[in-house]
Amino acid sequence: MGHQHSHAPAPGGSGRGRLTAALCITLGIFLVQVIGAVVTGSLALLFDTVHVLTDAAGLAMALFAAVLTERPATERRTWGWKRMEVLAAALQSAVLLAVGVFVVVQAIGRLIDPEPVAGAELVVFGAIGLLGNVVALLVLFGGSKTLNMKAAFLEVVNDALGSVAVIVSAVVIMLTGWVRADAIVAMLIGVLIMPRAVTILRESLGVLLETVPPGLDLTEVRRHIEAHPHVVRVHDLHASRISTDLPILSVHVVLDDECFGDGHSAELLGEIQSCIAGHFEVSIEHSTIQLEPLSHYRHEAEGFTV
Repeated sequence: MGHQHSHAPAPGGSGRGRLTAALCITLGIFLVQVIGAVVTGSLALLFDTVHVLTDAAGLAMALFAAVLTERPATERRTWGWKRMEVLAAALQSAVLLAVGVFVVVQAIGRLIDPEPVAGAELVVFGAIGLLGNVVALLVLFGGSKTLNMKAAFLEVVNDALGSVAVIVSAVVIMLTGWVRADAIVAMLIGVLIMPRAVTILRESLGVLLETVPPGLDLTEVRRHIEAHPHVVRVHDLHASRISTDLPILSVHVVLDDECFGDGHSAELLGEIQSCIAGHFEVSIEHSTIQLEPLSHYRHEAEGFTV
């Protein structure tokens, strides 16, 4: 006897409108910075422009994933497209990581062989980029906290940091004439990208590999369930996430045989559900609790490896 709920969750706030606005702003910044990179000859601005284009692609992926996650579940896709936000976040972070490495390598080359940079024009284009990034951040701020939205927010944060770095390098070049500042700032842009990209990539892979959700201790879950009267033991306890906002749990709970004869198992099931929902951050509605009589468990243990 068990409890299982197979319906997929209702679509939540995917941030579709916020992502659309941020994507449009980012594309506008890209066009302006392409012109700026040609006019100034700045490596920092050029790589920040490439970074902006990469981020625009990332935002487009995030928007596509957000649209898909709003689609309802079907008999073929019982969870709908919930996992698309995780796939999009993993792809965004992997691309960001690759861009960061590329920027650092190219900046080292420019340190060795510096080229002239137009400082005054660089300040102007850097300021335009920063203004656009601030607007995009305000649009995305306060949206849903899925990995997809976190990755999208990171894209724009890195763009803003890149714009700040470009402005700083331009000021240094104008005041001192030290053109290697441009290469150092380009390298800084790359270094800023990588740590957070690795974090999001690692978390995305954790969801895809169905690792236990952060903050959920299965030892504690087991202890809470086994503390109920008539519960003999717990086995096959698993926890994972369908998406970042949908942690689920499945467990087999072995009860005394008499619980099934006197109807007490149904009451005990409700108590276990309430206990889990009250103490742990899991979607109890979409979790599975299978109740087993002790006699069945003994038969299962004799015939199979449990």
